[in-house]
Amino acid sequence: MLETMEKMGSSLLTKLVLLLSLAVVALGNTNNSTSGFRAFYLVQHWLGSYCNQAGTRCCYPPSGKPSPDFTIDGLWPYDHNGNFVYNCGDDNYDVGRIKPLETRLRKEWPSFTCPQIGRKFWVHEWNKHGTCTKSILGEIPYLEAALNLKNKANILQALENAAIRPNNQFYPLKEVKKAIARSIGFHPWIMCNHNAQGHSQIWQVTLCADTTGQKLVNCPYIPRGRNSCDNRIQFPIYYQ
Repeated sequence: MLETMEKMGSSLLTKLVLLLSLAVVALGNTNNSTSGFRAFYLVQHWLGSYCNQAGTRCCYPPSGKPSPDFTIDGLWPYDHNGNFVYNCGDDNYDVGRIKPLETRLRKEWPSFTCPQIGRKFWVHEWNKHGTCTKSILGEIPYLEAALNLKNKANILQALENAAIRPNNQFYPLKEVKKAIARSIGFHPWIMCNHNAQGHSQIWQVTLCADTTGQKLVNCPYIPRGRNSCDNRIQFPIYYQ
C-alpha cells in the first residue's frame, strides 16, 4: 500500500514538473506571439552600404533607381526585453490593397534584392513583423505608420545639416550620432557593415516608436548589433 502511494506521488510530481516546464516555455516564447509586443524599432538603411559589400548583387525596382536617401528597412516590434517578435501568423493578404500606397512604398521602402518580387516584398514584411501588432494596427495602417515615421525621421537631411554627406569620406561616429539626435530629438543607434575594401561604413539607423506607430520615443534598449562601428565611419555614395 505504501509502495503504491509512493509511486502515485512520484507520478503526480513528474506530471506537475512537466506542466510547469511547458508553461515556462510558453510564457518565454515571444517570437511568435502578440502578447510580448511592447513597441517598435524603426530601422532605416543606406542601400549604398548594402550594395557595395563584397559578393552582393543588387537589382533596382521596375520603376527605376530611387533618389539617394535613407529608406525603410523595417518597422519591427520588440518585446519587454528588447527582443524582436516575429512570425505571428500568416494572413491571407490581398496584395491589391497595397496599390494606393505603392508609389510611396517604392520611394521610401524599396527592395534592392534579386530577383525583384514587387508587392510581395511588403506582404512579406507584414507577415513576418506586422502580424505581431495586428491587435493594434491592421495591414494598411502598419505600412502607413512606417511611411509616416520615416518622414518624421529624415536621416539624410539631419546629416547634411551637419555637413555630413555621402561622398565616400570618413566621419567621427560621435558626430554622426550627434547630428541625428540634434535634428530629430532622439538618440539613434547606428549599425555598420564593411564594404568590399573592408571599411566600416554607416548602414542602418534605428530609432524607436510607441505601440501606436505614431510617435518617436527614446529607445529603452540597445537594439542587437547596434555597437558594430569603428570610431570613424565611411559615408559611401549611393550608387557606385
